[in-house]
Amino acid sequence: MSQPSWTQVLKSVVASAFGVQSAKNRQQDFESSPSVLPYLIVGVVFVAIFVVSLAVLVNWLVK
Repeated sequence: MSQPSWTQVLKSVVASAFGVQSAKNRQQDFESSPSVLPYLIVGVVFVAIFVVSLAVLVNWLVK
C-alpha cells in the first residue's frame, strides 16, 4: 500500500469537513492508507485554522 500524498489527504479532510466526501472517496482513503495519522494531523490543523479564522472574522466584524 502506498501512502497518499499530503494534497490528497488535505482534499479528503476538507471534503469531509464540509460534508461533501463521497462514499467512494472515503473507502479509497481507508484502503490506500495503512495509518490514520496523516488524516488526524491534517484534520486537527484544519480545524484549528478554521476556528481561529472564524474568531478573527467575528472580532473584526464586531469592532
